[in-house]
Amino acid sequence: MGMGHSHGIDGHGSGGRGSGGHGDGYDAVDHRRPLIIAFSITTTILIAQAIGSILTGSLALLTDTAHMLTDALGLAVALTAANLSLRPPTAARTWGYRRVEVLAALGQAAVLLAVGVYVAVEGVTRLFSPPEVPAGELLIFGIIGLVGNIVSLLVIAAHRTASLNMRAAFLEVANDALGSVGVIVAAIVIWATGWQRADSIAGLFIAALIVPRALILLRDAANVLLESTPAHLDLDEVRRHIQSLDHVREVHDLHASTVATGLPVISAHVVVDDECFRTGHAPEILQHLKECVQEHFEVPIEHSTFQLENQALASSEKHNHA
Repeated sequence: MGMGHSHGIDGHGSGGRGSGGHGDGYDAVDHRRPLIIAFSITTTILIAQAIGSILTGSLALLTDTAHMLTDALGLAVALTAANLSLRPPTAARTWGYRRVEVLAALGQAAVLLAVGVYVAVEGVTRLFSPPEVPAGELLIFGIIGLVGNIVSLLVIAAHRTASLNMRAAFLEVANDALGSVGVIVAAIVIWATGWQRADSIAGLFIAALIVPRALILLRDAANVLLESTPAHLDLDEVRRHIQSLDHVREVHDLHASTVATGLPVISAHVVVDDECFRTGHAPEILQHLKECVQEHFEVPIEHSTFQLENQALASSEKHNHA
């Protein structure tokens, strides 16, 4: 290291495998098997419920069928994203296709939201003019849907927190299972009392399940795409902790974001004493910085990039960021 200069030193928790992101923090997990099983089950139920909605004319069953269609499409997208996320990084795509799972979750959330709004409007309309719905057939198809969704949930449940992609898939199937419960309840009420509006109310119930979850998923996916600071990571606390290290005088251009689920990254310019560059103490400071972001916060960050500077260079820089 030359004296008095800026030193761009990358600190990677993976043990110093280069600064370009090739291979660092890239350990996408293969979730294709549960998605294939869930997709097969969902597609089978979709066909059965589509037939049932035509035979019964039920809004609740039609709604659940439309929701099932979005689930099938969503699971297909999730499966595609899972395949792409396993591709290795390249010089053109240093993170590979890890962020595809976020795009997939965003698309699924948008579709779910559109379906929920449509169902809400149609359900209110049918409350004023409810059609005749055969309770027996409605009950049969509701049970078929519920059984299939429970099996899919059991398959996906163990992986639901692994990524936004898997979370979206789990939420879709879970909503469908609750939708099937609504269909079953509506069928029982119509059979026991003849009150046809139960079908419309069940449809509205399904819409009420879809919309809030879709909005939450939409928000989380958008936060990743907007390069927001990872949840539960306080950058002010990170700054204070770094500045408390020996020989550190200032921290600026501090950024943290999430490339994909389980892959947070952080970067910063760290101003240290001039003597650190003369005594060779800079590598030790870098090691402390790496350990700081890996071990001392609720969100461990294994992929970090720190640029060490002296005060003279830091003063000459134009800082557009905190």
